[in-house]
Amino acid sequence: MEEQPLEIGQYVDILNRRKWHLIVPAVLVMLVAGAVALLLPSIYKSSATILIEEQDIPADFVMSTVTGYAEQRIQSTQQRIMSTTRLVEIINRFNLYPEYKDRWTTEEIVDKMREDIHLDLISVETIDRRTGRPTAATIAFTLSYEGKQAATVQRVADTLVSLFLSENLQVRRRQTTETTEFLEEETGRLKGQLDELEEKITVFKARHINSLPEMLQVNLQSLNSAESGIQRLDDQIRSLREREGYLETQLASIPEMEDPEKDRLKMLELELVNLKSQFTDDYPDVKKMRGEIAELKNRMAAKANAPDGQREQPDNAAYITLASQLASTRAEIRSLLQQKADSAAKVEVYRQRIETTPKIEQEYNSLMVDRNNTRAKYEDLSRKVMESNVALGLEKEQKGERFTLIDPAPLPEKPFKPNRLAIALIGLVLGVGAGVGVAAVREFSDQSIHTPLDLAKVSSLPLLVSVPTIVTPGDRRNRRLKRISWGVAGIVLVGIGVLAFHTLVMDLDVFWAKLMRKMPPM
Repeated sequence: MEEQPLEIGQYVDILNRRKWHLIVPAVLVMLVAGAVALLLPSIYKSSATILIEEQDIPADFVMSTVTGYAEQRIQSTQQRIMSTTRLVEIINRFNLYPEYKDRWTTEEIVDKMREDIHLDLISVETIDRRTGRPTAATIAFTLSYEGKQAATVQRVADTLVSLFLSENLQVRRRQTTETTEFLEEETGRLKGQLDELEEKITVFKARHINSLPEMLQVNLQSLNSAESGIQRLDDQIRSLREREGYLETQLASIPEMEDPEKDRLKMLELELVNLKSQFTDDYPDVKKMRGEIAELKNRMAAKANAPDGQREQPDNAAYITLASQLASTRAEIRSLLQQKADSAAKVEVYRQRIETTPKIEQEYNSLMVDRNNTRAKYEDLSRKVMESNVALGLEKEQKGERFTLIDPAPLPEKPFKPNRLAIALIGLVLGVGAGVGVAAVREFSDQSIHTPLDLAKVSSLPLLVSVPTIVTPGDRRNRRLKRISWGVAGIVLVGIGVLAFHTLVMDLDVFWAKLMRKMPPM
């Protein structure tokens, strides 16, 4: 025999039979949920919103020395504020978590407070100027604190916000000040190194003034000039040597003195020759002539062999002229030889300078490279010091990037958690489900006969007649009393629900006002 689908009347009969199996579990679960919603302590939350403002002066004019992204500074500041020392100070100041002080350690209480402090970043989509791609930029963040007392929660949140703002300001000023001091120290150190290198270069130049690389061209030109001068001197000396030889030759052919005895000697010799041609050697005139000639020669030989101091000065004008020219030529030759020796010495000096220039150049270039590099670093650091001083003034005047409180921590008017309405609704759903489940299990596990159809199914015999339920006046009275009782219970439950909503969820006047605002105008 096939199963027939249940009719509505049969469902009603099942509900009538299993109503207590449905009601009791549902009521128990809802009571437990209600007790949980009422007994859980109220947790209040106070949140403050802090805006990250960019510096007032464009970064193209003044560059801040505080680097890093806003998220990094926020997280680092949070770690400083949430240190154990500061949190313990706040806990003792506001007497937080008194119920845990006898049971938990200080570290556990501090960890509990860290769990109750929340920091949430607020980001927006923006276009990165460097890449041109959309990226998330943090523009603000919220700092909140959760606790059991609304007033205390607000004061703690205000304290945390004040610490956050002051810590960020102090950190930025400290970083800027430390950066400026470091740059000034490095600038002073580089200035000392630069002065030392300048002194070394000055001493080096003074010691090797003529062998410096910039003097190489001058030395080469001086060497070429000296060598050319030596060549000219050689040509002049050669020409003077030739003139000297010529004058010596001319001078040898001219007598020093215009001596009349020489003329007389020539005349006597001519007369002697004439006499010999006419007479013999014993002729008296010949002998006399020979005597005069011998006497004249002896006298001339005595003059020629006299000492220099006793010799007579030349009186031949031609001889004197040639002798003076020869002396002048020889003096000029000696002068040119001395000039040549001096020029040769200069050439040797210039050559030594040129030979030592590469070695000097290596040392000199090394000093100059060190000096130039140090000067470049010094100038770069000097520029950075000026920029750092400007950035320091920017931070002191609070014109740089800063955190601004735009939404202070308010006094919480209602608990943040637990959500008693959600717990009650969950309890209602679970209660209904538990009641339906218990009733269904009870119904499907029951094998008793409740209707004539059940009897026909069990006996496999045709049903001839069924006797309906006989309702007596007492039954009617009992049913009426039950309806009244259920009506009163429903009214009481509605009143309790309205009172619970007014007390735990929202004031009825506020709820009515919100409801009227949402209704369309008539």
